[in-house]
Parts: sequence; structure tokens; C-alpha cells
Amino acid sequence: MNIGVSLSVTDRVADVVWVARQAEALGFESLWVAEHPMIPVSYAHFPNAADGRVPERWARWPDPFVSLAAAAAVTGRIKLATGICLLAERDPIVTAKVVASLDVLSRGRAILGVGGGALKEETEIMGTRFGMRWKRLRENVEAMKELWTREEAGYQGELVRFPPVRSYPKPYQRPHPPVLLGAHGPKALARVAKYCDGWVPFGVSPDDARQAIATIRRMASEAGRRLDRLDVTIMTGLDGFTLELLQGYRDAGVNRLVVPLPEIPKELARIAAIVEQGQNI
Repeated sequence: MNIGVSLSVTDRVADVVWVARQAEALGFESLWVAEHPMIPVSYAHFPNAADGRVPERWARWPDPFVSLAAAAAVTGRIKLATGICLLAERDPIVTAKVVASLDVLSRGRAILGVGGGALKEETEIMGTRFGMRWKRLRENVEAMKELWTREEAGYQGELVRFPPVRSYPKPYQRPHPPVLLGAHGPKALARVAKYCDGWVPFGVSPDDARQAIATIRRMASEAGRRLDRLDVTIMTGLDGFTLELLQGYRDAGVNRLVVPLPEIPKELARIAAIVEQGQNI
């Protein structure tokens, strides 16, 4: 079982280079960083927090691709992932180039975790109507895959439209880095089946993961899409890890668990015991 670590890099704890080196040395398979381009000063309600407020540190996250590029430059094995990139708030041409550049720089270690976002005001400040964010995300993914795999690529969607263009570099990975959707529920599974390469939910149990994986494969087959490799990554907490739990995830078809790194980077060594457990199954 592969074990990754997610890092809440901020302008106050910004030593991603140190963390990347240590995480690779300790055997972590991947390093994950999240994204918020900004947090509005005024907003009605954030649904993913009990008090309806966005955690203050989220406004302090640097650009994830700059952090991952810095990590790529000082490592040689660990995979470099967004967990997650708010793709519905991004331009697909620029983002396709950024992701491909990271993949080339790291010699094929990029993973693109994407999501639609949950803060209405943020999404709309960035130029996408909140109710259209999932359509925008799908069209962005489709457009980026065209840019990554064709010498001359254009896209004509409802929200994303551009004539044939030439965009380089092409990704190191072929046909492109895996795109994993971070979302929950039946609609999320259908979206994975239609246009993504994997799924990255938070806190899903082994039994629920097994059922979801079977559903994704069935939906993909019904849509005429062949998923040779489905990358299923579970974001989870630090409590309750046992060999039996890890085996349950492995048997369900999950290939990676990602645990959070507490804000003090020196805590990394303490949670590395989970890596050793994962290597034993």
C-alpha cells in the first residue's frame, strides 16, 4: 500500500523543500499540496466547516505548482500531487502547460487532483458561475487532455472554447499525468467514470471504497470507456491505523492512502511509522 503525505504549506510554514526531502527519505510515496487562489473577505457560509468559516490558513497557501516544482528540484522519486487543484477556477491552456512542465521537470511524477470547490464567492470571483463549476471542470479536463496529447489541439465546449493551438511541452507521462477527482456522492462517481483517471475522496471506509470502485468501473463500461488503471487515493486522518485496515483498503482496490502532516514539519518522522505498516502488506 502506497502512503502519501499532505502538507498545509503557508507563508508562515513554507519550507516545502525540507519536507519534500525528508518525506522521500522516510519512504512516503507522494507529497500532496492544496490550492486556494484567495479567500474572499466577505462570504455567506462555507459548507465544509462546522462553524461555516474558512480556516484562516487557507488564505495563506502559495501556488501549489510553485511548491511542487520546488519539491521536484530536490527529490528524485516521490510523486508530486495537487490535493486538490480548483480546476473550475483556472484557465485550461495555462494550467495544461503548468502541469506538463512540472511533469517534465520531475520526469513523470506529477498527479493532478482536481475539484470543483465549495465556496461560492471564491468560484465566482475567479470567473465561473457556481452552478456551472462542474461543467467547467469537465470541459477543462477534456480540453487539457487534448492539449497534452495532440500536436494541434482545439476545444469547442459550452464554457471552454478555443481554436487549434500548439502547446508544449507535452507531459513526460504518456498519455498524460493521471487526473483524479476529489468529490463525494453518486454524481462524483459518474464524473470519474466519464472523464477522470481516478478518485480522491476524504475519509471513505474500505467497504464504501469497494462499492464505489465497482460502480465507477460499471459506469465507465456502460459509457464505452475503458479504464485500464483506476487510481483510487483516500485522504484520511492519522488515527486508527492497523495492518488490518490497510489490508482492507488494499483488498478493496485502493492503491494509496494520504495522511495529513501536522503544521510543524518536524512531526513528519512521527507519522512515518504508517509508511512502514504500508510496506508490510
